[in-house]
Amino acid sequence: MESSDLRKAGLKVTLPRVKILEILGSATPRHMSAEDIYKRLLESNEDIGLATVYRVLTQFESVELVTRHHFEGATAVFELNLGEHHDHIVCLDCGKVEEFMDAGIEDRQQAIAERLQFEIKDHSLILYGHCKRENCPNRPAKSER
Repeated sequence: MESSDLRKAGLKVTLPRVKILEILGSATPRHMSAEDIYKRLLESNEDIGLATVYRVLTQFESVELVTRHHFEGATAVFELNLGEHHDHIVCLDCGKVEEFMDAGIEDRQQAIAERLQFEIKDHSLILYGHCKRENCPNRPAKSER
């Protein structure tokens, strides 16, 4: 995304908006909290306060430039809305978030909605589990499970 996306969304191009958009565009991982964004701004010597970060993210959300998620825990995270639907699976041990898209799941949800006489306008699927990666940094010892 770039500053022209701000104009298309009806937002004025300002330094804080451009910088936050750049950070979200290059984010690894893709899901960042307002505090994560603020830390990146500090690291690059930008004089943009945390309150401004929250305000800009709320503006971005209102014009659908970003999507807000509340995964495990109370902290909201944001990701750029690239226009492609996807779902998430979250590790309860290390917090890693993986994105996935499965046509079978999407078809099944549509069939259920039709059977119950609903028209789906939006949905979010978040799966929670324990990753099986050998290198998971927060995996409890096997005896703890």
